[in-house]
Amino acid sequence: MSSRTKIVVLHMKEIIYTAIFAALGILLIVLLVIMFRPGGSKDGASDKKLYNPGIYTSALTLNNTNLEVEVAVDESRINSIRFSNLDETVTTMFPLIQPTIEDIADQIYETQSLEDISLSEDTPYTSQIILDAIKEAVGKAAAE
Repeated sequence: MSSRTKIVVLHMKEIIYTAIFAALGILLIVLLVIMFRPGGSKDGASDKKLYNPGIYTSALTLNNTNLEVEVAVDESRINSIRFSNLDETVTTMFPLIQPTIEDIADQIYETQSLEDISLSEDTPYTSQIILDAIKEAVGKAAAE
């Protein structure tokens, strides 16, 4: 029985390239499985619907001036809170009203909750009126 010995020559560069491409291929497959698996939720958010998507308003009266607080929501998040008809006369009469709503809105964006909102010590009453108007608008948006 004569068997011929075969010698295989492998270049180290080819082995390294093959290993790198194999690792990248496996990584790509794992990422695709993670991204497109069914039933996955982002950021731990629940799949239940909290709000009816849309823009909801609530009326607010300051010194015989009517303002509207506008709250935009999607199914699970509060996306924006702002005054929809704030003009120069109101900002002149109440210079801290815009920073107050921005402060409250930032807290709500961060926690996505209307509970435990710290009100400004400079304008506690105005802050409470604005927070009540936001709560009313979010109440209109709540899913049943």
